[in-house]
This record gives sequence, C-alpha cells and structure tokens, in this order.
Amino acid sequence: MTFQENEFESQAAELRDKITTLDAELTEDFKSKFLIVPFLSRKIVSFQGNKDKPAYNWYKYKEAFSAGLVEYFLSNYEGGTQGKVLDPFAGIGTTLFAASERSIHADGIELLPIGQEIIQTRLLLQKGLSSSDTATLERWIAFQPWKEFPERVPFNIFRITKGAYSSETLDAIERYRGAMHQESEKIQAILRLALLCVLESISYTRKDGQYLRWDARSGKIRPGTKPFNKGEILSFAPAITAKLKEILSDVTSYEVPTTLFPIPQTSSDIRLFEGSCLEILPALETASYDAIMTSPPYCNRYDYTRTYALELAMLGLTQTEVSNLRQEMLSCTVENREKDLLKICPNWSPFIEAANHQRLLKRINTYLENEKAAGILNNNSIPRMVRGYFSEMACVIGECIRVLKPNARLFMVNDNVRYAGVGISVDMILSDIARTLGFEVEKILVVPGKKGNSSQQMGTYGRIPLRKCVYVWRKR
Repeated sequence: MTFQENEFESQAAELRDKITTLDAELTEDFKSKFLIVPFLSRKIVSFQGNKDKPAYNWYKYKEAFSAGLVEYFLSNYEGGTQGKVLDPFAGIGTTLFAASERSIHADGIELLPIGQEIIQTRLLLQKGLSSSDTATLERWIAFQPWKEFPERVPFNIFRITKGAYSSETLDAIERYRGAMHQESEKIQAILRLALLCVLESISYTRKDGQYLRWDARSGKIRPGTKPFNKGEILSFAPAITAKLKEILSDVTSYEVPTTLFPIPQTSSDIRLFEGSCLEILPALETASYDAIMTSPPYCNRYDYTRTYALELAMLGLTQTEVSNLRQEMLSCTVENREKDLLKICPNWSPFIEAANHQRLLKRINTYLENEKAAGILNNNSIPRMVRGYFSEMACVIGECIRVLKPNARLFMVNDNVRYAGVGISVDMILSDIARTLGFEVEKILVVPGKKGNSSQQMGTYGRIPLRKCVYVWRKR
C-alpha cells in the first residue's frame, strides 16, 4: 500500500468512526420514538399486500405499498379519517383509491406516465361500464380480433428494450394495437391498460432493482455472466385475454359489497396532478390537507425510467423524453444531475440549509467524497446523488409542512441504505430534518425483520441488516 493509499484509508477510518458516533447519538436521541409494529410486515408495506386485492393487483408495481397500509393509518390516527389526503409520490394511486374507498378526498402527484395512465384508467372505470362496453370487451376476449387484423401499429423501441419480445409476440402486440384503434376511447384505454399489465410477463425481461434483467433466451448474454432464466414466458393471446377477463370481472362485480368499488364513487373524489412534486407542491394551497401518506423513491440508485422502460416505450415516449424524465425525478439514481432548487422555488433556502447542516449527513457526504477521491466507489456519482436526495427531500418535507393543517400528520414509508460500507440512516436523518423544519416526530415505526445490504457490498463488508420504517410526523 502506497503512502497516499495509507492516507486515504486513515481518513476513511476516522470518518467511519465519526459517522458511527453521530449515528449512535442520533439513535439515542430518537430511542423513545422507535417502535417495532408486528402488523407492519414486509408484505403490508410492499406491493405483496395487494396481490389478492381487485384493481390494485392488475399491474405489478413493485414500488407500491399496500392498500391495507393506507387503511391502517387512516383508521388508527385522529384526523386521518376525514377531510383531504395528499400523496406527493402517488405511483399507481394506492393512497388515492384506498382513501377514496373510505369517502376521503385524495390528491396525488405523479411524474411517471405509467402511474398516470393507470390512475386515469381506474378513474374512468369507476364510472362503470355500459352494456355495450361490456359486450365489446367480451368480444375481444372470445374472438381475439387482433389475430386477423391486417394493420400493425408499431411502438417505440429504446436501446434498452430492443429485442424484448419474440417475433411472434411483437407481431401480436402490433396487430392488437392496430385493432384497438377501431374502438371507442374508453375501450382503447381499457385495452391499453391490459397491455401494459402483461408486458413484463410476455417479454424476455424482468424488473430487477436498478435495471431490466434479460432472460438467456433473448440471446443477450454478457460474457462472463451466469445465464438467467425467468421461468415461463407467457404467449400474448392467453396473457392478454386473462388480464381482460380479470379487469372485466372486477369492474362488473363492483355492486357487490367489499369488491372493487364498495362505495359509489365519482371522479371528483380523486384529483391527479401530473408532473414532479418539486414543481407542483409549491403551487398547492397552504394548510389544505388533513394527512399525507406517501413513499418517495428510496436513495438506492433505482432508475425507474429503466425498470419501466417497456411501459414507457409502449406509451409512446421517445428516448429524449425518457432522458428528460430521468432528470425530473427525485435524485435517486447516479444519472441525476444536480437540480437548481432555488430556481424552482426561491423560498427553499431554509429547507436546503436544514439538510446541509444535519451533522450525520455532513459526515456521510464528506466520507463519500473521500472514497470517490480514493477511487474506491463503484460509481463516482454516488456522492452527488446522496447530496441531491436529501436536499430535495428537505424541500419536499418543507412544502408538506406548509400544505398540512396544524396538528395534521405525515406518514412516510422509506428504506435505509448503505454505500461504501457505511450505513445511511435515512429514517433518522430525514426525521431530524423534519424536526428542524417544524414537524414533531411522533414515531418511527420499524418493520419487523431487516433486509441485508446489496450483494456487491455483502462481498466486501458482510451482511449488515438495514431498517425499513414508516415515519409518523405531526405538524406542530
């Protein structure tokens, strides 16, 4: 080891010790706030809890939490059972629809077009289907009109989606899209939703954290990597007809209690803002919400424009539009460039300062920069991503305080992360920032059982468990 390497390692060891000390101090500070809640299983705080719930389970959105989680918090905390709820990271609308089913008005903000499409189509379906609509969908299920349709309607292909389907599946999708355009706008929306719901199952890909994982049958095998087999790859016709049957069955049974829409709904119960919450939150009315229930992107390098690339391509986005979308996202991937937050909103200086002055975060940022200078990080953009994530989240938190009514609560699901062998206690750092800005930290509810750090880090640092929590903050 050279003299310079010794110096870097000495600095790193000193910084790791200081991070451990500051983390321990913050843990002691929040000791009375941590509470392990058996109900909050990994299933209930993830998409797994929606697997058997009609409408919520149409599309496999792995980043979602369950409708049961929303119901739990709205039922068990004063003020959450009436008024108006906000979700600044609405995803596919779990908070919105779960609140609406309890006759609570809900607003959501969503940036990704796939989430927007699913929410808008579910709102359309809440109005019900006419006998003509039902007959049309039954005809599509029974006779599969796309099979003989002469005109194909191609869709966009990105570099990372090229070759995702077999030639037979690709032909079927294009004929389906051609035949679909002969129907009413309402039927087209339902047919498009069904198509989006089956794309992964009929492709050679599987969503896997930061990217799309490719089945060996695609012919895309990187030299030196172990071939991956995702299991059964569904044929187009049975996959799409099964999904259409599921959607039709759920919607037409809504009059039966406890099914899809147990309470008569109108689209006015739910309002969707399409775009970035960093742009939209500052325009919302002050002190207008009775609760916020959300789960932001985690600080885990996941790039949703890649994992949902099949769907974005099918919705007609171009490669340039996807690249722009990636930059609009909350900084959670190494490709995010630094945002000019004060240009978005000049009033955010106190929020940014709260993040900059958080002691544990400052040491973590210094450590990551030190590791970058030593050439140890597997990606040199990690320090920028971590800084950006907490600065942007501080601005989101500040705006959430502003739009909540006095004494109203914010419920947030989030994960802790680890980089270069150092755990980042996202739960305590964000709670400390929230406390600085005007929230009272009531509880940090811990999900029983802990997941390990990434496989790459386990090889170097061993399996070190990380907390997953739901934060409960109340506006002072």
